Amino acid sequence: MTDTKPDDTLTIENTETSTQARPRKVAVTGASGMIGSEVVRRLSSLGRPVVKLVRGTPKSTVTEAQWSVEEGLVNPSRLEGLYGVIHLAGENIAGGRWTEDMKRRIRSSRVHGTEKLCRDLAKLHRRPKVLVCASAIGYYGDRGTTILDETSPPGEGFLPDVCREWEAATKPASDAGIRVVNVRIGVVISKEGGALAKMLLPFKMGAGGKVGSGKQYWSWVSHVDVVGVLLHSLDCETLSGPVNAVSPNAVTNAEFTDVLGSVLHRPTILPMPAFAAKLALGQMADDLLLASAHVVPKKLEESGYEFQYPQLRECLQHELNG
Repeated sequence: MTDTKPDDTLTIENTETSTQARPRKVAVTGASGMIGSEVVRRLSSLGRPVVKLVRGTPKSTVTEAQWSVEEGLVNPSRLEGLYGVIHLAGENIAGGRWTEDMKRRIRSSRVHGTEKLCRDLAKLHRRPKVLVCASAIGYYGDRGTTILDETSPPGEGFLPDVCREWEAATKPASDAGIRVVNVRIGVVISKEGGALAKMLLPFKMGAGGKVGSGKQYWSWVSHVDVVGVLLHSLDCETLSGPVNAVSPNAVTNAEFTDVLGSVLHRPTILPMPAFAAKLALGQMADDLLLASAHVVPKKLEESGYEFQYPQLRECLQHELNG
């Protein structure tokens, strides 16, 4: 059965009530990525139809629709009457050294791609009720020990500038009456990719250690909770604007190193000096490894979201030993 109305609903089981009417179809960009693929799986397990926005020719006219950063939606009418859109697409910021060309691709994929998508959504006759758009805690930059919530101003530098422009690019959607949530995602803990996957081999070989002074805060979040936050943002009508997707228990890099070594039963006695990180990674080291951002999920906690893995040790044990 195909969806023809924006208010189509589905009754599902839930831990709080025996039944709950939920809006149905959701479109997802970045659906093949580490986070996006799990978002699609979780939505499908809840009985919510998904339209994947893909860059190539769609394999199915029912479950996929074509779009690109440059051209936007090829056939915008395919998204008429959706409940919501989860926008996760963007160039991998850890995919290589930050040459000028790489930085251009990072910025364009987020800022221009988001603005084009939002302009297309704003033109629909039956617009989605909500757009959940990924952002990042890179918005805050290098802030030492200052505790940062959603009201904190942006930092300075390449990543803060990209995040600020990325979030501003959703304005066409909010101006059109679509509820927009900008989910500022922290360091995602997943053995499938991201920072943890890159750290596993040296740590398992006993070559792991703190980076730089180790005093810099890493505001992390479990892979499970990132997906949970995205779905919570989709349906929690009180949430809009920036939302920090981080555990309520940020740790320093030295603390992260000690816990990871303990979970892996490996020593952590070989630190990477700051100069070595910069030599190996260039500007990326400053922004991703050496910058300190102690971020708290104030709006999430106020909205009633309950973290499944609020503590780092339990999160790492789940990912590595679960």
